[in-house]
Amino acid sequence: MVAFPEPTMIKTNGIDMAVYESGPKDGVPVVLCHGFPELAYSWRHQLPALGAAGFRVLAPDQRGYGRTSRPEKIEDYDMAHLTADLTGMLDAFGIKSAIFCGHDWGGIVVWAMPLMHPARVRGVIGVNTPFLPRAPMDPIQLMRARWGEEMYIVYFQQPGVADAVLAKDVGRAFRFFMRKGSSAEEFAKRPLEEQNLALVKALQTDEATWPGTVLLTDEELKFFVDTYKRTGFTGGINWYRNFSRNWKASEGLEQKVNVPGLMIMAEDDVVLSPAMADGMEQYVPDLEKALIKRCGHWTQQEHPDEVNRIMIGWLKKRFQ
Repeated sequence: MVAFPEPTMIKTNGIDMAVYESGPKDGVPVVLCHGFPELAYSWRHQLPALGAAGFRVLAPDQRGYGRTSRPEKIEDYDMAHLTADLTGMLDAFGIKSAIFCGHDWGGIVVWAMPLMHPARVRGVIGVNTPFLPRAPMDPIQLMRARWGEEMYIVYFQQPGVADAVLAKDVGRAFRFFMRKGSSAEEFAKRPLEEQNLALVKALQTDEATWPGTVLLTDEELKFFVDTYKRTGFTGGINWYRNFSRNWKASEGLEQKVNVPGLMIMAEDDVVLSPAMADGMEQYVPDLEKALIKRCGHWTQQEHPDEVNRIMIGWLKKRFQ
């Protein structure tokens, strides 16, 4: 099991935030932003590797997660709050600007950073999550029209409902979510009614029928399960409940990332497929891409050495 440091507790944007650190204080700052249902612990393989490569690495438990505060109001989890948490974190450490790296929901946040706080961003790395330009209509309406009410993001819009289902058996939830070994090709062969990402419904099926195998070791699984038994899932799910609010607030915001970008894609991620990054160069002109073969959604945990190699190579080439 990878050793994981104790966090530094800071105050930022009205909350207490747990931040895990590695590397020299005078190194180029790199911020690692996790997704759902994850924690800063998801970056346990990257934290020491990037630190050893000479970078100053900060991996926060973000708003609603882990040891960080969990405000009660849904609107306290919108993009304005999530990005301001990160600029406040930089302030707390006396850092002017950083490279921001994000996976899953963390990727949505880090691609928003150069749009909303351009002076604080030196570069952006998306892991599975591409830059997605502002949708032509409310994204929840779009998802509901395309996939229906059981699609997990649409289902998450109901306060308290999915939260209770996931919290009922936290171990089962993590054995379901964090899996590997299921290919996008196999997913594409399923009936269309099974391709609607009705993840909460699928969670309640026979565990023996779940595709792939559990990604985490027993010790890693215990870390996630113990944490979520304490915190619940509501904080993270509240990020999803702000899709419409974020869409409305982004009206008029220029959809252009004017810093260097790196896009790391995973061949077998059926939620954030490599095809979603097609055409990104229109919005991120200074962009490099890398594809990791035979890799599912949990890229930095499933193929940590390859992710580290790609990230460190790009970071050294562009910022050291």
